[in-house]
Amino acid sequence: MDKSAAAQIGAGLVYGLAAIGPGIAIGLVVSSAIQAMARQPESAGTVRTTMFLGIAFTEALALFGLLGFFIMSGG
Repeated sequence: MDKSAAAQIGAGLVYGLAAIGPGIAIGLVVSSAIQAMARQPESAGTVRTTMFLGIAFTEALALFGLLGFFIMSGG
């Protein structure tokens, strides 16, 4: 296997592994927010705002993985 093929495989692994954690975390954030809104419907607006902030911060980790993919793949 030459260097460029190994770099492409490594880049794919970087992004794949970097996307697993945020994917699981976003599922947990949304699940907890839905449970909180079901328990206290009057606080749904505040919970929804906090949920979207949590999703945005968690998704930033996946974007860092995408950045690592582009850096490692050279393009």
